[in-house]
Amino acid sequence: MRAYAAKRVLLFFPTMILTTVIVFGLFWVVPGDVAMLILVGAEGEDTASLDDVAELRHELGLDRPIHVQYSSWLWDVLRGDLGTSLWYRAPVTAELRDRFMVTVELSVLAILMAFAVGVPLGIISAVKQDTRTDYASRVFALMGVALPNFWLGVLIVSGLAAFAGWLPPLGYAALWEDPLLNLQQLMFPALVLSFSNLGLTARITRSSMLEVLREDYVRTARAKGLSEFVVLVRHTLKNALLPVVTITGYQFAGLLGGVIIIESIFVVPGVGSWTIQSIQHRDFVVLQGVIVLGAAVILTLNLIIDLLYGVLDPRIRYQ
Repeated sequence: MRAYAAKRVLLFFPTMILTTVIVFGLFWVVPGDVAMLILVGAEGEDTASLDDVAELRHELGLDRPIHVQYSSWLWDVLRGDLGTSLWYRAPVTAELRDRFMVTVELSVLAILMAFAVGVPLGIISAVKQDTRTDYASRVFALMGVALPNFWLGVLIVSGLAAFAGWLPPLGYAALWEDPLLNLQQLMFPALVLSFSNLGLTARITRSSMLEVLREDYVRTARAKGLSEFVVLVRHTLKNALLPVVTITGYQFAGLLGGVIIIESIFVVPGVGSWTIQSIQHRDFVVLQGVIVLGAAVILTLNLIIDLLYGVLDPRIRYQ
């Protein structure tokens, strides 16, 4: 197990370095000049001379060779400094930390809702295979996979306003300041985000359960006279959870990077809404910080999933 874990940990660092190279290089391929955008405004309402643009580029350090900029940026990142926003002129690390915690809270709530509903739904569907319960569960899961979450979010907000005359409380209140209001504000966006995830979780759980239920050791457990509950929980569910753990980890990583539209619909001040503003202003320092943080989270989650594989199934602890 130690050798298996060490190999997974050692793969983390070169992958992360390669990610920083790609992230930094891509923003030099995208057309546009942030110095020009700052001087003329987002709508182009002002004018600027070439000398003014050159002076601002020098002030922002954009006229240095790209390898010098990358080396300086990477050294700052390794020290926990993601730079200063080119548009807001504020430290990226402090702002990103606060907004990232909001997005993490929303994503954790969504993934817990998806797991709490999707796994039991998949188990029931597998145990009741080819019955009305199974068909109803599969239709519900397909709806979750098929419906776009941004459409569902707009439908919930407009439907509540039109038919109930009520809007969910928009914005964000800190959990430690007002837990009840915080839950009310995040409940609906988390529900929207979890709907598509629980559909996929239910389908994966059902398929995995059906495969494990046909294994010889399950039949042996039943032949020993064990109750159906013990067979399902102790002998079937543990092995069936391997692909579910994998997909849940990827779903959580996807939520962290894919809540942009939902945060905008429900006015949640997370990383997603800040990313939209940074794209509009071409503030690539902020975008680099967001993407690097997202990549680090995804790689860390992949590492945790690999280690959980070794815990759940000793057979894959290969050397």
